[in-house]
Amino acid sequence: MAVFDSKLFLKTLSSEPGVYRMYDNEEQVIYVGKAKNLKKRVSSYFRSNIPDGKTRALVSNIHHIEVMLTNTETEALILESNLIKKYQPRYNILLRDDKSYPYIYLSAHQHPRLAFHRGSRKAKGEYFGPFPSSAAVADSLRLMQKIFPVRQCEDAYYRARSRPCLQYQLKRCSAPCVGKVSDMDYQEQVGMVRQFLTGRSHEVIATLISKMEAASMALQFEQAAKYRDQIALLRQMQEQQAVSGNFAELDVIGYAEHNGLCAIHMLTIRDHKILGTKTFFPKVPKDSLADEVIASFIGQYYLSTQGQGRIAKDIVLPFALEEQTALAEALSAVATRKVLLRHAERGERAQYLQLANKNAMNSILVKQSAQDSVSKRYEALKDALNLETITRMECFDISHTMGENTVASCVVFDGNGPNNKEYRRFNVTGITGGDDYAAMSFALNKRYGKLEDVDKVPDVIFIDGGKGQLARAEEFFATWTVDKMPLLVGVAKGTSRKPGLETLLIDGGRRTINLASDSPALHLIQHIRDESHRFAIAGHRSKRQKQRTQSLLEEIAGVGQKRRQALLKFLGGIQGVKAANLQQLQQVPGISPDLAQKIFNHLHDKA
Repeated sequence: MAVFDSKLFLKTLSSEPGVYRMYDNEEQVIYVGKAKNLKKRVSSYFRSNIPDGKTRALVSNIHHIEVMLTNTETEALILESNLIKKYQPRYNILLRDDKSYPYIYLSAHQHPRLAFHRGSRKAKGEYFGPFPSSAAVADSLRLMQKIFPVRQCEDAYYRARSRPCLQYQLKRCSAPCVGKVSDMDYQEQVGMVRQFLTGRSHEVIATLISKMEAASMALQFEQAAKYRDQIALLRQMQEQQAVSGNFAELDVIGYAEHNGLCAIHMLTIRDHKILGTKTFFPKVPKDSLADEVIASFIGQYYLSTQGQGRIAKDIVLPFALEEQTALAEALSAVATRKVLLRHAERGERAQYLQLANKNAMNSILVKQSAQDSVSKRYEALKDALNLETITRMECFDISHTMGENTVASCVVFDGNGPNNKEYRRFNVTGITGGDDYAAMSFALNKRYGKLEDVDKVPDVIFIDGGKGQLARAEEFFATWTVDKMPLLVGVAKGTSRKPGLETLLIDGGRRTINLASDSPALHLIQHIRDESHRFAIAGHRSKRQKQRTQSLLEEIAGVGQKRRQALLKFLGGIQGVKAANLQQLQQVPGISPDLAQKIFNHLHDKA
């Protein structure tokens, strides 16, 4: 590897704020950093005496450095966060949280819909959140359904209504679908939902009190009673929330480290109510300081594109940070309002922090306990199979219905258990329906036919089946040319097919192993076998449902692929198409009145 000429590079480096990316000789980004003064910061990596082992290892792998200037340190901090998210450099502290957060979505329709939302926010409307968990969203939606009669039904269901549904009878929806409420009154309820979701429930109550008094004065006692009931529910909710504390909007960051593992526990409080909690286990390079971990977490959690909508006004830190002022300025700039970062030593904030720290430590203990259990199972399996090491295992299973829609699954376990990112499914084609042996050969060829990376070759391959499936696996690996040869193990079910009676087949079934039903090794095998079974069935069901959906419309003359897609998209899936009346079918782009009549007749004849 060519030696990086740091002196030559530093001569041309600017002293302005910006972000630097360090690359290795394989053009991989290994570190991303930001600086108020780039020249001063980058120069510190090339001092003669660097006590930090992590920094020495980083510098020894630098092939070249790229920089990007920014106008301010705040801009550099935001850019650093986005680049870390993009490149996932191995020497940075990484927040491994790939799941998108759940939101409450208020659509932009004539009669807006309230709904659970997760994923990209492309649809027009307003998004409130994010919430720490899907359960928190579900609880909020249930509560609002009791207070505000705003629809929560799917658009296809809403469009297909000709009379009010059960929610209207339960007084949990005002039935805008069939005109049971005026547009003005419905929008009024939507406005109160908007206030409620932004933490202004006191304003909602004040508005409802005014309306109740006005309705009473106008002798509209039924309407006044509705407002009274809404007020009572909101006040009851406020009483329940009051026990949570005096802070309307607060994020509390707890931190703990133990036995080489660190955890960050986030406590989320909105409108005086603890909405939920979430624990993160960031990937932390060796010798990283706690200050670095928390600063990096704040940058990646709040300053990423998805996180910019969740910045609380007040954020409690587990300890004071060196970059606290710069972080607060960056968060304030992104949130377009003042954001406070503080370390609380007394009062209610300190009590919340103590709780968050306690949960962070408990999460570490639980995780390490689970890891110890997994480790014991791997040790028992190594002994049972007489192997020196097991770092990777894979298991195959086949799923179909009477030979149709055959799907093969391959699940992967590493030293920590299931590695979901490595799971694979294969749509089996070109074989006789129901031939599980041929399907197994197909899956193995798809998985390993072009594999050259030795690190991806498992130590053990489990085949869910008897001697026939195992024989096909041995036939495939008879011509195997990669240096590493996996151990092939068939997992045959007992005569009663009950868990605990499995027999392990090795050497084509010439050697068998029967493990005790309480053996940790057997429990690990059952786990990977059940995962492969679940994954295969899920893929098969999805494929079968897709085929049924397509075939139902494919039977109709004149309905090609584009028209099928238009129908499904416009009416909200096959159930929406089935529920649509003739007029609704005619509104679909590309569907003529005659074709709409043909589709309607065909679907209702099928029913």
